[in-house]
Amino acid sequence: MKIVIANKAHTVYAEKICSTIEEAAKKRGTGIAKRSPEYLTAKIVKGHAVIALDKNTFAGFCYIESWEHGKYVANSGLIVHPNYRGIGLAKKIKKQVFILSKTKFPKAKIFSITTGLPVIKMNSNLGYKPVTFSELTEDQSFWNGCQTCVNYDVLKRTNRKMCLCTGMLYDPAENIKKSVVKDKVFNRLKQIKESIYLKKNKK
Repeated sequence: MKIVIANKAHTVYAEKICSTIEEAAKKRGTGIAKRSPEYLTAKIVKGHAVIALDKNTFAGFCYIESWEHGKYVANSGLIVHPNYRGIGLAKKIKKQVFILSKTKFPKAKIFSITTGLPVIKMNSNLGYKPVTFSELTEDQSFWNGCQTCVNYDVLKRTNRKMCLCTGMLYDPAENIKKSVVKDKVFNRLKQIKESIYLKKNKK
């Protein structure tokens, strides 16, 4: 099994990916925005997707969407083929597309809207925080993509304030601040320990 950044050679899997996503949505009975093979092909060619392959067999996929000139990024279309579920593959794909997103758009806020508890858990482990929809992108193109979801009427009735999906956000600026604070605390503790060690040795 290998998980790689998709390229032009992987466009042959576009139709299979679309049908797998659609079948999964029907089976779960949950909402999901539909994407055409042509749309996924464009993402693959651009290097904005991650694909998992078992030799030449499609096993999983996820792609990147950017909004507001790269201010916001979403990891969308996460799917694992039924034959490869239950082995932790979704988690590995999610991590790889998250790394790809940060590489391609280092300053972007990465967000996700999902009804799936497993995805919510994966997002939390990567540093995402639950947020209101008002903290996500205002780009109408993104929200237009929700029109193919079976729950779109909920989003429309609430004037885009809420839906059955949970909104989650990873803010790189916030995580940098946390890292700086953590480093300061670590260095201070290190200084205290060194000071205690020196005092003991003097005695």
